[in-house]
Order: sequence, then structure tokens, then C-alpha cells
Amino acid sequence: MVSKTGVYNWYICLVAAGCMVLMGYDASVFNSVQNSNNWIEYFDNPNSYMLGLLNTVYTVGGIITGWFFAGPLADWLGRRWGMGIGCFLTIIATFMQCFAPRHGMGTFMAGRVIIGAGQALAIAAGPIYIGEVTPSYIRGVIMAFWQMFYSVGSFVAYWVNYVAGKHRTSLGEWDWKLVVIFQLLLPVIILLQLPFMPESPRWLVQRKGDTEGARRVLQQVRESDEEIDQELLTIREAIQYENEVLDRGKKAYMTLIKDGSVRKRLLLVFVLNIGQQLSGQGTLNSYSSTIYKKIWTSTDTINLINALNATFGILFTLNATWTVDRFGRRFLLILGAFGMGTCMFITAIVGLETPNTPQGAKTEPVGIAIVFLMFLFIFFYKPSWGATVWIYTAEVFPMNVRAQAVGMSSQMQGVANTVFQQFFPIFYKNEGLKTFFFFMTCNFFLAVFVWFMIPETKKVPLEEMDALFGGVSHVQGGALILDVKRTKEGDENAEQSK
Repeated sequence: MVSKTGVYNWYICLVAAGCMVLMGYDASVFNSVQNSNNWIEYFDNPNSYMLGLLNTVYTVGGIITGWFFAGPLADWLGRRWGMGIGCFLTIIATFMQCFAPRHGMGTFMAGRVIIGAGQALAIAAGPIYIGEVTPSYIRGVIMAFWQMFYSVGSFVAYWVNYVAGKHRTSLGEWDWKLVVIFQLLLPVIILLQLPFMPESPRWLVQRKGDTEGARRVLQQVRESDEEIDQELLTIREAIQYENEVLDRGKKAYMTLIKDGSVRKRLLLVFVLNIGQQLSGQGTLNSYSSTIYKKIWTSTDTINLINALNATFGILFTLNATWTVDRFGRRFLLILGAFGMGTCMFITAIVGLETPNTPQGAKTEPVGIAIVFLMFLFIFFYKPSWGATVWIYTAEVFPMNVRAQAVGMSSQMQGVANTVFQQFFPIFYKNEGLKTFFFFMTCNFFLAVFVWFMIPETKKVPLEEMDALFGGVSHVQGGALILDVKRTKEGDENAEQSK
């Protein structure tokens, strides 16, 4: 039977997961507008270098914000404010991109920078919020929707682009502006919902020392008083240890470097987030239109393929909801990496060993085969290196550095994109489908890395992650401190009674 608290827990988590729509939509927007001749003409026919730069400035805005501002903001003002400010910046940037003056690539580019910064704030606060308000035994299931909402963003963007493309002649330059302006939809919805959502109970204890406020929040999302009391106790114990022993608030960033257990986690998660992009997914999402132009000559066909890809991406991500807490994070990451690597290998072989048509494209059967392999790639990617990387990133860090670590780790995807996407258009122009051998190699190496380096976190409570990674249990350390305090208070009270 579905309980009221369970429904409310899902509601607030799905609103927070909506922040990922911003990222999925924007990546797909840029891919979509590249396929519009009106956009190309509007901005003076940008070359491959400029296309790479447009992607780079977006990721640079995200990297700087994610590394230095997202964590402190989510810690200082709260998780909800982090999501809210990120959505607000996205709205401003959307208007800048949509209404940039003709030939005004500078304005469009500035909008890309701001939208990268806004998304960095939102995607750092969102998964932290979800992880901190959900019970450990369903955390993986709910966090799977985080990645699914990326696919929802792509779904909306590509289908809007497909419909606009079918009416390109009548719409004129609005064929691409409609795709851009639709990005307002989700941030507006999220902003309207945030006032009705509670703050994270862990943030209330950590930042405000508001134990009763945290209890009221837990009463809205937990089933029993026993569960509430136990969780609140572990939160208090962990934060007590972090405040007194780790001097939280003064050394959050230094802890990431000096604490061996935390440093190990940070490096492991950095590799996972870089690997998510080097798998080939980031490139496919940003440049699939460029890739498909070597296979198909019809713009409408390419737009339809992108839209169908995004649609199936939603369905494939749902596989994580029933696998991630059943089979574990490691299983999905290893299986996904091997599956993606195999798809990349076969795609390259099919593309390279089949002849081109006189127009320079592929025959329809070969094109269909390549598109099928790309869909199969997404089948392996979405529940594994899509959803599971985000789940792992949001759950492994202790409260005293969680906001900073998640903000930095998520933007390692941006670092990988900045380095690779800048030269990928030229790389692909020169080498064509041979570039897929690079992604194949990356995926096989990632599977080996996970096998030897990544511990399983399935159903491990957030406050117990430190012990799993070889560190001191913050819960046990905090319990000892609280017991000592209680003993001292008891002795003082006994002495006064004499």
C-alpha cells in the first residue's frame, strides 16, 4: 500500500531531479540548432572551431561555478536555494540565447556561459537533496530518475526540434528559437514548486543546529517514529564528529585533500565522471547530427533519429530503477562499459567496411544498422554510466564535504568535455568513424578500473560510507563524543544536587 509519506518523498525528489532536465535539454538544444540552416546563417556560418568553442564556454562556466561556488552556496543557503538560483540563471541565459541579435555570436556565447553556471548550481544541489531526504533502501531507485530526467530534457528538445524542422520554411529563424525558448519550461516549474518543499534534514542539523526542524522534515518522509529517531541520531552523531574533530566549516576544501579516505573517494569519483564523458555519450549527444550527416542526407531523417533516440533513452534509464539496488553499482558499471565498448567497435567496423553512395552517404540498410547500434549503446549507457555514476557521486561523501565534492565531481564531466569536445569536430572531420575506436578503448579500460578500484555501496547508509572506504566512522566517533558529553553533564548535575 502506498503511504502518504512515500508519495510526498517521491514528489519532492522528482522536483529536485527535474534539475537534470536543464542539462539534458541544453546539450540537446546545441546539437539541434547546429542542424538548422537558419541558425547557421543567423550566426554567419560558424566553422568547426567555433562549434567546439560554443561547447567549451558552456562547460567552462559550469566548471568554475561547480568547483568554487556550487558547494559553498548549497552549504550556506541550503539545497533548495542552490537549485532555485541555478534555475533562475538558466531562465536569464535562455532569453539571451533566444534573442541574441543577428550576427551577435558574442551574446549567444555569453548565454552559454551563464547557462553552464546555472546548471552547475542546480545539478550540484539536486542529487545531494535527493540523497539526504530518501531512505537508503530506495536511494538508488529514486536517484535513477535523476539520469532519466536528463533523457526527458533530450526528449523534449529533440521532438520540438523535429516539429520545428518540419515547418522550417514558415517559421524562418524561429525554427531554432522555438527549440531554445522551450528551455524555460522546467526551470519555471521547479521554481514554483521549491517553496512547498522542505529543506534537507541533514542541512538543518549541520547548518542551523535545528534538530527539531530536521525531525519535522523526517516526519513528512519517513514511515515510523522508530525510523525517524534512529536516522536523526545517526545524523547528529556524524555531524557532531565532523564539527568537533574535523572542524567543519573552516576546512571543507582542505579536508578533500588531507583526509586520505575522502581524497581516495574524490579521485575515484573524478575518474567515474570523466569516464562518463569518455564513454562517447557526451560526444554523441552534442554531435550526433554531425555524425549522422555522414550517413543520411535528409535533415528531417536526422532530426527524427535524434528524437527517437531521446525517447528510447527514457525507457532504457528506467532499467536502473530495478537493477541498481538489486545487482549493485559495480555490476551495472562493468556490464555497461563492456556493452558500450562493443557497440563502438561494431559501429566503426560497419561504417568503415561498407561502401558509400555517390552522394557520400551510406546505403539505407547500413544507415539503419549504425543507428540500431547507437540505440544499443544508449541501452547499455543509460542505466550504468548514465544513472549509476550520478548515484555513486551523490552518496559516497560525508556531510562535511558533500556539497563541495559533488559540485567538483559533477563538473569533471565538464572538464572532460572542455578538453575533448573542443577538438572532436576536427577529429571526426579528419578520421570519421575511426574515432569510435577511441571510445571503444576508453570503455574497456573503464570496465577494468571499476573491477579493481570501485567498492560496492548498494544500500549502505550515507553516514556509514566512511567506514566502507577505510576511514573513521563518523557515526561511531560522534556517538563517543555525545556519550562523553552526556556523562559530563550527568556528573555535573550529580555534583550540583549534593
